[in-house]
Amino acid sequence: MSRGDLAGLVAAFGAALHDAGLPVGPDRSERFARAVTLLAPTTTAELHRCARATLTCHPEQFEILDRVFDAVFRGYADDPADFRGDPNATGTSTTSASSGSTPSAGPPPPGTASTGREIEIPVATVGSATERLASRDFATLTPDELYQLADLMRRLAVATPPRRTRRMAARAHGSAVDLRATLRRARRTGGHPVRLMRREPRVRPRRLVALCDISGSMEPYARAMLQLLYCAAGTSHAEVFTFATRLTRLTKILARTRPAVALHRAGQAAPDWSGGTRIGAALKAFNDTFGRRGMARGAVVLIVSDGWETGDPAQVGVEMARLSRLAHRIVWVNPRTQSPRYRPLVGGMAAAWPYCDAVVSAHSLNALDPLLAALEGRARHAAHQ
Repeated sequence: MSRGDLAGLVAAFGAALHDAGLPVGPDRSERFARAVTLLAPTTTAELHRCARATLTCHPEQFEILDRVFDAVFRGYADDPADFRGDPNATGTSTTSASSGSTPSAGPPPPGTASTGREIEIPVATVGSATERLASRDFATLTPDELYQLADLMRRLAVATPPRRTRRMAARAHGSAVDLRATLRRARRTGGHPVRLMRREPRVRPRRLVALCDISGSMEPYARAMLQLLYCAAGTSHAEVFTFATRLTRLTKILARTRPAVALHRAGQAAPDWSGGTRIGAALKAFNDTFGRRGMARGAVVLIVSDGWETGDPAQVGVEMARLSRLAHRIVWVNPRTQSPRYRPLVGGMAAAWPYCDAVVSAHSLNALDPLLAALEGRARHAAHQ
């Protein structure tokens, strides 16, 4: 198999696995490509072991991978037994790679080397525990398991769209002439403004304001969102609030402390943690106290709630309308939208839906990409992003 053919097949293989239901993204495909480059497999059995080691994170995924592998690489099968590999292999295998070896119908026997020196490379066929947690719903994770995802959350970047400020900055091709800078520079040329100095408004990211529902049904998702806002890059200036039956500001509590401590303090500061839900009253309190003073003006507002309203749903619509006139963008996280059968027909979610720029589920770490895209402004309003 030539390298050109292999590259094309690897790309088709990753796409086929994704279509079959495996969470294979660019990161795993890159890992698979590196393994193929490092091990230089000469048989489909060796290629199959590389695929299992880099593209799956649980033995339950072997069946799907084997079926897709058979369909993609069937034309390159040199031995049906080697093609399938050992379906019960879930531990760590050892692959021998030696320079100057000739291709054979199967992997070389253990302890055999063609050059007198053998390099043993251990290949894990089961993904790490953290990767397995990344695909699980936040509601099924314990606090310790959620904390294990902190390292992965630190690799994420929460970005908001830029906005122009009133301050000006010197730019070589700015839109406006900087008269003072031009006259200062003219002193060097005898008072003649030979070169016009230009400037333009400075640009900075829009403020991110998060409102997290900490009622009983939303507590695990609120914890996950609070940890994301603490860990992810680009959220150092985010404003964070929680609500159930009342609104609580947690911005200072979440600053400059470890995620586990911050979440514990958040629970202590919010007396209604795991209580009922009054979304409309919480939104009114935010609009009256903070939004009208300018915190929400031009900001990206993130609301985390399943939409269950114990108060008057009409109040949710009124306050969302007020908020939409202030905010640049409203993104709503509702874990229930992960179901294709979900429809916002009643309650607070139905009242809030028309004022949301994007609605995403964000129910697991692997499902955070649509949320990050929505906050940045790269996603339009959709029910199942």
